Amino acid sequence: MTKRRIRLIGHADTLIAMGGAFLAAAVLARVGGRIGLPTIPLFILAGILLGPHTPGVVLVEDPHELEMLSALGLVLLLFYLGLEFSLDDLKAGGRKMVLAGTVYLILNVGAGLGFGLVLGWGFAEALVLAGVLGISSSAIVTKILVDLKRLESPETKTILGIIVVDDVFLALYLAALQPILSKADGMGAALLDGAKAFGFLLLLALVARFGTKVISWLMNTRDDELLVISFLGAAVFVAGISDLFGVADAIGAFMVGLMLGGTTSGDRIRALVHPLRDAFGAIFFFAFGLSINPGDLPSVMWPVLAAVVLTIAMNMLSGIFSARVYGFGSLQAANISTTLTARGEFALILATMAAGAGLDERLSPFIAGYVLVLAVLAPLAAGRSHWLARILPVGRDKDKDPDQEKISVPA
Repeated sequence: MTKRRIRLIGHADTLIAMGGAFLAAAVLARVGGRIGLPTIPLFILAGILLGPHTPGVVLVEDPHELEMLSALGLVLLLFYLGLEFSLDDLKAGGRKMVLAGTVYLILNVGAGLGFGLVLGWGFAEALVLAGVLGISSSAIVTKILVDLKRLESPETKTILGIIVVDDVFLALYLAALQPILSKADGMGAALLDGAKAFGFLLLLALVARFGTKVISWLMNTRDDELLVISFLGAAVFVAGISDLFGVADAIGAFMVGLMLGGTTSGDRIRALVHPLRDAFGAIFFFAFGLSINPGDLPSVMWPVLAAVVLTIAMNMLSGIFSARVYGFGSLQAANISTTLTARGEFALILATMAAGAGLDERLSPFIAGYVLVLAVLAPLAAGRSHWLARILPVGRDKDKDPDQEKISVPA
């Protein structure tokens, strides 16, 4: 069946694509809300249905047309996450946070590397798969926490701590992996890139720790318009600088949120960023859907399913370990396990690197299928985590029955 393609002149095609993406996401989200489905998989489904790889109308011919809006969506999602996560949380987490994050990485990255070696696609491919299976999606995790109104749940700070540890590891891992895939520059260049990335993260952390008064003064204004322009400009600018230093742009935005969350304008910024976060976050997931070609998935169906089962198992083990470290019950362990199962934007970055390096052509459809399944499964599982809580070998909460969990925190 030939797809009908919308062709317009000048900027009209871009505007139609943007407007159509927003409307499609809104319509599917409303339908999903009526039947109890989370928004993330529906936004992705809208991108798949209106992209160039499925029958019907092609709203967006090239996913790169929405690349900048998608990047802005990711930046705003992580910026908001930083606003909700203070340096006091990091300090309070301390050794427990590092321990939980490290065990999460050992289980998931180790399982990913072993899985890649067993597949037999090649050693470089196994290194890519280690990162794909090992790193959770900060964007999807954030959206799950917001949608389920769990930002103030006791286990959320543990989840965010693990995400922070994961993202620091990711920055170093990407820097080390690039010269290996390109077969150039050697280990010295990899170590230098890793040192640059870590140094930049350390600089941002120091600014967040000691520069609060100066940042509060810079952001202090009674005009909401000026405040929006100021925090949006800071988040996007630092995100771009982060990318230059080998740190994921979203992590730079997270650090800006961390800086601004503790200022005198923090509460106003949280309120003002809500509509921007929701709108452009939807575009991020829509654009993700555009990149998926369902026709490529059957050829890698069994490896994808095996990887999904392996990831679920490793996340359950990690959730149980984290719950015991923090003294949580089975419900919190289940929430940690299911929420962190999501894979997304960082896996796609690795897929792009693998394609550019000329690695096994099965990697791209495998990563797309794996990410799609978990991007759909994680929000569904997180919303029903009390089912998992019944079977986890962790003590139950004394204060709550998992079936009666009710958390009412404004999103």
